[in-house]
Amino acid sequence: MAIRNIVKIGDDVLRKICRTQLTFDEKLATLLDDMAETMYKAEGVGLAAPQVGLLRRICIVDVGDGLIELINPVIMEKSGSQTGSEGCLSVPDRFEEVERPMTVTVRAQDRNGKNIVITAEGFKARAFCHEIDHLDGILYIDRIKK
Repeated sequence: MAIRNIVKIGDDVLRKICRTQLTFDEKLATLLDDMAETMYKAEGVGLAAPQVGLLRRICIVDVGDGLIELINPVIMEKSGSQTGSEGCLSVPDRFEEVERPMTVTVRAQDRNGKNIVITAEGFKARAFCHEIDHLDGILYIDRIKK
């Protein structure tokens, strides 16, 4: 495993739409392992592939109850509302109030290509939305509650 450089705001890669991940192989496993190591070292709770310079629909989340890997994630359902402070490893030293759904159901694939469905609430739902936004070139600062 290796620590990857985290791309910072101003880099064009953060504003691009990511491509679908089609291959589920050792290269993907290495990327996921590297992303996890990078996220934990930076003391983050989520990381998306564009944040390490790769335009692939891959993100990871760990809000304290274990690592979740989401490949090609799609938010299927959302309900409720929550407003809270968000930060981002790609937008260092800045925190803003953002409104997100209270509950989301996400369909994705795991590192082996198996389909998974996860329903998340509260902080985990916020983290899922934040990371999936990255895959569409959206940063949390685009969603600041006015």
